[in-house]
Amino acid sequence: MTCAPRRDMGLLLLRLGVGSPLIAHGTQKLFGWFGGPGIEGSSKFMEDHGYQPGKLSAVAAGVAEAGGGALLGLGLATPAGGAAVAAGMVGAAAVLLPQGFFGYAGGYELNTVYGVAAAAVALTGPGTLSLDHVTGYRLARPWMVPAAFAVAGALTAVAVGARQARLRETRHSPAEEG
Repeated sequence: MTCAPRRDMGLLLLRLGVGSPLIAHGTQKLFGWFGGPGIEGSSKFMEDHGYQPGKLSAVAAGVAEAGGGALLGLGLATPAGGAAVAAGMVGAAAVLLPQGFFGYAGGYELNTVYGVAAAAVALTGPGTLSLDHVTGYRLARPWMVPAAFAVAGALTAVAVGARQARLRETRHSPAEEG
């Protein structure tokens, strides 16, 4: 049987371990911090990889990572933060899918770890060492978990589906056949 203080410390460590690097990744996209491309470079990357409009896609990815990572780290609105991160990681993994799973080959392994960990925290809850606990779970009610994942899942399905359709069109465009 696990004692509550150990469980809460473990959840805090997991939240900070997942949230902190995601904040860094998101701020690279949004602001160019930590050697990142900033919004203009991220926008171009998004467009080059089939996500349009590029700027909106870059902002969405950056906010999912930085905002979702911050919410997870703080343990505030944990269902929304976890769902945002998980959705963002699905979108990122879609780009890396052709390289396969493993990170050594440029695959989506790390995106999977971040996404699954964020979803697990959202489903489990942030523990007592969190702002959700301090606020009486006002932003982390039980009904918010399925709602957050439903909204994030629907938005991700639309974005990734539109990207896939654009990539198929590009592969079969008459301009490339001539």
